[in-house]
Amino acid sequence: MPLITELTLPELAIEDPTFGEDPFSKFSAARTQHPWLARCAYGYVVTAYAAIRDLLLMDDKMRGPYDKVFDLMNARGSRWARFQEESLLAIWGEPHKRIRDVLAPMFTPRAANLRRGLMREVITGLLDEWVPKGAFDFEEFASYFPINVMCRMIGASPDVIPGMRSSLETLGLSLNLIPNFLPKLEQAMQFMETYLERLVCDRRAGERPGAEPDLLDALIQARDSGGLGAQQMTSFLIFLFVAGYDTSKNVLTMIMDQLIGRPDLYERCAADKQYCQKVVEESLRYRNPGTSSRLVNEQFVYRDVVFPKDTMLFLPNSVSGRDPQAVDDPDTFDPDRPQQNRHLAFGRGMHMCLGQYIARAQIEEGFHLIAQRMRNPRRAGKSGVRPFPGVWGLKGLPIEFTPAPGKLAASYPSIA
Repeated sequence: MPLITELTLPELAIEDPTFGEDPFSKFSAARTQHPWLARCAYGYVVTAYAAIRDLLLMDDKMRGPYDKVFDLMNARGSRWARFQEESLLAIWGEPHKRIRDVLAPMFTPRAANLRRGLMREVITGLLDEWVPKGAFDFEEFASYFPINVMCRMIGASPDVIPGMRSSLETLGLSLNLIPNFLPKLEQAMQFMETYLERLVCDRRAGERPGAEPDLLDALIQARDSGGLGAQQMTSFLIFLFVAGYDTSKNVLTMIMDQLIGRPDLYERCAADKQYCQKVVEESLRYRNPGTSSRLVNEQFVYRDVVFPKDTMLFLPNSVSGRDPQAVDDPDTFDPDRPQQNRHLAFGRGMHMCLGQYIARAQIEEGFHLIAQRMRNPRRAGKSGVRPFPGVWGLKGLPIEFTPAPGKLAASYPSIA
């Protein structure tokens, strides 16, 4: 059996800033040369849905990519590197299970559904503020939704949102392997750590926004019971903000970008929240922000190919749903399509996204009300793209639309 280093493989220039403009055609071309593998500047890219799914489940044979990423970013010993090492994605085996077991009850489908009212309240307030403008950058608008929801979930003051949003924009690019980006990451980390540590101290001193327990209370209780260390709790709070911010903002922006040319689907999202759920799931299959990456922990064989220890693998959840071997007619956006090989947007294995139910609820509630209040959206300018490795997505989505008044939702069916 050949080593992966001995294979003749296509090249994918994922480090090229323009790669994210159309990764799908490049992955399709690569699969004509090898059915499931390609090379890149940093290691290897897995290009087929089934192989990405299988490898994501091989938790016993791989670890997080951080050793190599820290070297590529010249980040060893940095505040950002410490955060990555302490994040849930960097922990494997029994320690990961222990921490995840502590956190999981806070992120169940039921817990997410209980927050739908909060999500509707937040997006309604943002729509009331922004819709009268009739035109704006939708990506910027969408960015304020998840950050406001998260601040409400932990009792953070809205005064912190501007500084936190800037920090989250920076941290969202942390695994995009941008040269000379570490100073910005360090500044963002300092802001997040300082604010969240102070928030925890204030909560312990009795300062709170209301009488009802919130997510921060639950995390403090987990820390006090020994389920989480002090630094682990701070790192998890930062991780929660970063993951929740990027997923919701980018997916909402991708959905709007997709439906601008499909007014029939857009109007159904306004009228029917259950249909909006279908649109969200199809959007996560069609195009999503994530690329997982792994380092091989010990040599193993998969599909008669030998993967040596410390091989770097990129597992692009983002394009996996466009593999014609996994999905019929994959380049057609069809929310009514039969479920076939469920999308990998939230990963697989022990590191499957803990906050996926909150993300789904937030995107569903958000887009349902957005479609009611922003009628007949049109493009008002060009969009850029974020770098492909790491968290991918659109950079800006200028739109104009016909503003509609508030309080329309009561006339439509609700699922929550």
